Amino acid sequence: MSTSHADLLARHREVMPNWLALYYDQPIALVEGDGRYVTDAEGNRYLDFFAGILTNMIGYNVPEIVEAIRDQAGKVVHSSTLYLIENQIALAEKIAELSGIPNAKVFFTASGTEANEAALLLATQYRKSNQVLALRNSYHGRSYAAMGITGNRGWSASSLTPVNVSYVHSGYRFRSPFGALPDADYIAACADDLRDIITTTTSGDVACMIAEPIQGVGGFATPPDGFFAAMKEVLAEYGILLISDEVQTGWGRTGEHFWGIDAHGVTPDAMTFAKGIGNGLSIGGVVARGDIMDCLTANSISTFGGNPLSTRAALATLDYLLSHNLQENAAKQGTKLFAGLRAVAERCPTVGDVRGKGLMVGVELVVPGTKQPLPAAAGRVLEECRKGGLLVGKGGLYGNVLRIAPPLTLTDAECEDGLRILSDALVAADAEVRA
Repeated sequence: MSTSHADLLARHREVMPNWLALYYDQPIALVEGDGRYVTDAEGNRYLDFFAGILTNMIGYNVPEIVEAIRDQAGKVVHSSTLYLIENQIALAEKIAELSGIPNAKVFFTASGTEANEAALLLATQYRKSNQVLALRNSYHGRSYAAMGITGNRGWSASSLTPVNVSYVHSGYRFRSPFGALPDADYIAACADDLRDIITTTTSGDVACMIAEPIQGVGGFATPPDGFFAAMKEVLAEYGILLISDEVQTGWGRTGEHFWGIDAHGVTPDAMTFAKGIGNGLSIGGVVARGDIMDCLTANSISTFGGNPLSTRAALATLDYLLSHNLQENAAKQGTKLFAGLRAVAERCPTVGDVRGKGLMVGVELVVPGTKQPLPAAAGRVLEECRKGGLLVGKGGLYGNVLRIAPPLTLTDAECEDGLRILSDALVAADAEVRA
């Protein structure tokens, strides 16, 4: 039975909250997928360059992953962490090894938000402090503490928080007061500011700094390589832990490295992960130094985190990722996308910045000749791409940044097709703005 998008939207508005964001003037429902393509409820087919917010990392209907899920579903779907779960243990072993964190242990959750909550609990308990440093323009989830460390007011629904937060400069160089400085000077200025923030706005007894190596919802804002190494040097002076939020940057998506933080030559004390590792199934987690992970003295469990089904899917996803060298493909296809988009930017004054790494590309749209945000143009590009058969995302502090993040299995032909549609949409939106 097919249902029209108009009917679905009417039903949605009756029973779903008004604040639940939907894309497009006429929202669509995705009902089927294959490879990098999805089909909506009215039979329209699209090349997906957003991957369910970077979650369908391997693509859709991948036989190896589907079969693993089907096999596990026929055995046991759920048991909880009160029982031993072999899939969970095997996955933890692999992630601990891949993390590079010494004596690492892993705790699984059902989402990235919950992973960040768990990381904050560990850090604040370990350091016996509720003071936290977070980055301006950051996003870490929709729960109570995660909103408290989100430095983007558009995604922080409450000013109440269980942690005492100070915000420091991030990698959002396009709008930074230090943005015009050379890389080394930019990094030094931000590190000096971090030290000043610790000195003037905290007691010095800070639990942690949590940071996305590339800011996701914040519009794929990307700092120079080495940025977090300099920040970590300052943190080390005070014994402050570094938590890398790898929910969007992990698993090779940035092309150059397996984890986003690796670009900075530093090993964090903990990392959070989610999204792509489940290839659509709900899973997240924290990998941290063993002494940090074991600092809790109260009992705890996770009802759904690391359940047999999600961890089986994650194992299949990770095996596919590693055996097909998808990190290398992310670097290869990302190089093409950046070259093509930067060429378009030279013809379109509304494109203020093209940034990111690998298959994590941000395009910020502005009023020509200025840095004034132009969210209407981003909305127009989204609509034009959809009409052309391409799905992309949108974000940024002002809603004016295109977020381009295809599955890591993207082919040469699909990369070229998507780039063509996206380029045409950018040119059309630019012409409309300047008309």
